[in-house]
Amino acid sequence: MQRGSFSGRIGFIAAAAGSAVGLGNIWGFPYKVSNGGGAIFVLVYLIICFAFCLPVMLAEIAIGRASGSNSVGAFAKLGFRKWRGIGMLGIIAGLLIFSFYNVIAGWAFGYTLEMANGNFGIADSFGAFTSNVVKIGIYGAVFMLITALIVTQGVSGGIEKASKLLMPALLVMIVALAIYALTLPHAMEGIRFYLLPDFSKLNGKVIMGAMGQAFFSLSLGMGALITFGSYVGKQENIVSSAVIITLADITIAILAGFMIFPLLGFITNGTMNDIPQGPELVFVTLPHVFASMGEPYGTIFGTCFFLLLCFAALTSTVSLLEVPVSYLVDDWKLKRRSATWLVAAVIFVMGIPSLLSAGYSANLTNFIRYPNHEKHTDFLSFVANVANDSMLPLCGSLIVIFASHIWRMKNMDAELALGNPTYQGSLLQRYMRIALPYIIPFILLFVFFTTVYKTFF
Repeated sequence: MQRGSFSGRIGFIAAAAGSAVGLGNIWGFPYKVSNGGGAIFVLVYLIICFAFCLPVMLAEIAIGRASGSNSVGAFAKLGFRKWRGIGMLGIIAGLLIFSFYNVIAGWAFGYTLEMANGNFGIADSFGAFTSNVVKIGIYGAVFMLITALIVTQGVSGGIEKASKLLMPALLVMIVALAIYALTLPHAMEGIRFYLLPDFSKLNGKVIMGAMGQAFFSLSLGMGALITFGSYVGKQENIVSSAVIITLADITIAILAGFMIFPLLGFITNGTMNDIPQGPELVFVTLPHVFASMGEPYGTIFGTCFFLLLCFAALTSTVSLLEVPVSYLVDDWKLKRRSATWLVAAVIFVMGIPSLLSAGYSANLTNFIRYPNHEKHTDFLSFVANVANDSMLPLCGSLIVIFASHIWRMKNMDAELALGNPTYQGSLLQRYMRIALPYIIPFILLFVFFTTVYKTFF
């Protein structure tokens, strides 16, 4: 069966960058910055992206291109069939992440329509909105339908074309919104909090938070980059491509900060105190900000902001769906269209408990209380804790161990040198030979065990 491929380097970069850019960049990154001490979090995040995450990205892309197979079959194609479980673990993590991600995307899609109608009061009834399972279910189904339609069109005809359209549109929208946000009262107080680091706030919590944000933001550990790497030609320079992808992801996150923090300065009258976090920030606080802008600016800004969230979510869900679809097409010989609709249906069903856990079902809303935790955790947050917070660093560490100690560095070096003859003997190669086998696996395993202990116990 003929596998798809990207038409060229730009297509690969657009798709991989789209996979990396998602909801975590637009609202996850800013609220983690505010919770992590402001600019010092940003500084640590930038260091981690290049020092630790870029080598992992290179390892995943190299495995994919060398094998020419999906995230499960890649290990067998390289001659290490017993290691296929790593890829399967990544697929499971991706399925779980997509199952709750689609619900949140449904919220964003619904809010886009509400903002377009000037219904800023939706912020005061967020709980009622999320517990309306029929309406949110329809929004989620529409979002899944759009994602599946893109993936059914193949690698170059669907994923690449969509990424080339969505990524520039996303960039234009975020820049335009950031420029307008900077004109608001007290915007500069928000920018100072964002850009001037206070080194007294540097601690283990900040470092761990930045590590988790960087790892998830760059789509590491879930098999997406192995899968996308398998569609890249041998003549392409995947080292420079990985650097560009990392820069693109960082750029979107940083620009999101220039959009969100002026708004936070505006909200708090420049005090930058009592900043709301997570869904409350995006779905409760910001609509009040848009309402205070008056018409027509509030409606335009609010609609564009939530449309931006939808675009960011879509670039990620396409890659999340492609990973299991590629596995079924390669290893089970299913037709792409059949595999896509099958996986999309399974993920949508998997997401139903997360849909019900936002207030509709008391049992799922108060799903579990972790030991030594005062409050119960809803099912959606529980899945996020398991798949996003725990499984990704575990998968990432196993991939790095495989690449550096099982497949071995010499083979990865040879793959990275294809299309980039200057890689052999370069400073990056020397750094990779130290960091990948001896430093990064232990850091990721430490993140995994620490996250599990702090989250669940």
